[in-house]
Amino acid sequence: MFFAANFVSALAEVFDYLLTFYMWVVIIRSLLSWVSPDPYNSIVQFVYNITEPIFYPIRRMMGAYSTGIDLAPMIVLFAIMFLRKFLVHSLYDIAAQLGSSGRF
Repeated sequence: MFFAANFVSALAEVFDYLLTFYMWVVIIRSLLSWVSPDPYNSIVQFVYNITEPIFYPIRRMMGAYSTGIDLAPMIVLFAIMFLRKFLVHSLYDIAAQLGSSGRF
């Protein structure tokens, strides 16, 4: 069972790193919206391409531009925080239970 416990623990850590990375990308995207960056810059294009597929459905559901305030980044950040607390911690708890179930 230690193999399964280590696998689930590693999976939780990978999810945590990916969610943390995406959180920083969302923050960078929000900061970029305050300035007018060069749209042909490869970093700016990467940030826009990686965040827009998540932002667009949220904006469409909320009607973001009718109020003049784009709440999509804040909603995505709250979702990431929820996933980090719920999903990652749940996976760590499952790994702990799998690791302790094989011992006396």
